[in-house]
Amino acid sequence: MENYNEKISIKSWAEEDRPREKLSIQGRRALTDAELIAILIGSGSRTETAVELSKRILHHYENDLNKLGKASISELSKFKGIGEAKAISIIAALEIGRRRNDTETKAIEYINSSRDAYHIMRRHLMDLNHEEFWILLVGRSQKVLAKELVSKGGLSATVADPKIIFYMALQQQASGIILVHNHPSGNLKPSHQDIDLTKKISAAGRLLDINVLDHLIITDNGYYSFGDEGVL
Repeated sequence: MENYNEKISIKSWAEEDRPREKLSIQGRRALTDAELIAILIGSGSRTETAVELSKRILHHYENDLNKLGKASISELSKFKGIGEAKAISIIAALEIGRRRNDTETKAIEYINSSRDAYHIMRRHLMDLNHEEFWILLVGRSQKVLAKELVSKGGLSATVADPKIIFYMALQQQASGIILVHNHPSGNLKPSHQDIDLTKKISAAGRLLDINVLDHLIITDNGYYSFGDEGVL
């Protein structure tokens, strides 16, 4: 009699139930998230199939691909059956998906609202576990001249030196700048340090005739605009 406790390998499944064959026969949209990840990792372990391993990984991240997208190589490598190469494959695939989503709309060349600035910068700041401070440099017609990384920080803070910011702005002959940084915590409320820094940079900009047009705080779930909120 067959031992029902014995694991059945994917090769023993019906052809239409194997992830690769299922995609080939039924199309990519027929596959679950776990089945798509199983294709990426290729194989499981002695105790579970690639699909079962993928389900376990997804369950750990509450079946949320956005949370999985934040995972590091070392975090994913802690799962039995996931080595560095498989972890890199998962991370790379999720990053490609995110970039595709960002490039589906035409690139924004002019900034007419805080949402325009957000759409330009979100791909650079989503899924990060540390803070980064960027600036968008714009010309007099609100045309985007450049976007520059000013500094990287820790989990809860980063340092933005006004001297570096205005050096970058002068190099590009920018007439305006938009300050942008992220909050990995997901909290959209500006801190006292955020407010003080914005006032400091705005005051320096007035002396150089370079307007600080806005300051955005970006999280995975949206953004906060100093300009829209009248804080600038």
